[in-house]
Amino acid sequence: MQEKFIHNEKMHQVGGKYLGDLVYGANDGIVTTFAVISGAAGAGLSSGIVVILGLANLLGDGISMGLSNFLSLRSERDFHRMERSREYMEIEKFPHEEREEVRVALRKWGITEEHIPVMVESITRDKKRWVDFMMVEELGIVEDRIDSPLTHGFMTFAAFLIAGILPLIPYLFGVEEDLQFLVSFMATALALFAVGAARSLVIKMPWFRAGLEMLMVGGLATGAAYMMGGIVKALWGIVI
Repeated sequence: MQEKFIHNEKMHQVGGKYLGDLVYGANDGIVTTFAVISGAAGAGLSSGIVVILGLANLLGDGISMGLSNFLSLRSERDFHRMERSREYMEIEKFPHEEREEVRVALRKWGITEEHIPVMVESITRDKKRWVDFMMVEELGIVEDRIDSPLTHGFMTFAAFLIAGILPLIPYLFGVEEDLQFLVSFMATALALFAVGAARSLVIKMPWFRAGLEMLMVGGLATGAAYMMGGIVKALWGIVI
C-alpha cells in the first residue's frame, strides 16, 4: 500500500522562520562566553572576576547581536520596498521600455520569438506580477518574507543569552574551584556540538559533521583566548 504524503508548506515556514536566529545566536553565545572564561582562566584570574567578565560579555554581546540582526533585516526589508516602489513608478512612466526589458529577459531564458509576445502580455497584464518579475530578472532581488525584524532580533538575543550562560554555570552554582574550568569546558563542548549539529536544519550538512565543525571552531577560539590570557599574565605580571 502506497503511503500518502501531504506536503504542508505552512508547516515548513512556521518551523523554520526563526531557526537560523536561534542556532547562530546560541552558537555565538557559547563561543564568546567560554572564550572570555578561557582568557580569564589562562590569566589565572579569580572566579569572581570570571563571573563579572562572563556576565558583562553575555549581556553586552547579546544586545549587540540582537540589535545587529534587527537593523540588518529592517534595512534589507526597507531596501526591497524602496526598489519595489521604484519599479512600480517605472512601469507607470516608462511602460514601453519596461516591456522591452521583459522581452530581453525572456530571450535570455531561451524562449523563442514566436512565444515571447504572448508571455510578455501575460506578465505585464498584472502590475504586481510584472513588478515581481522585474525584481528578480532586472535587479536580481529574491525577496524573503521578513515578518518582524524586531522578533528576529529578540530571538537572536534570547538564544545568545540562554546558551551563553551554560559555560558560566559552574562558576555561579558552587562547583569546587579546582573543577570549575573543567566542568565549564565539558559543558561547553557538549553544547557546542549539540547546537552545531542543529545547524544541519539550516544548512545542507550532515548533523555529525556540522557538530564537529562548530566544536573545532569553538575550540580554536577558546584555545586562542586561553593562550592570550597566559601571555598577558606572563608579559605584564597581572595577578588578581
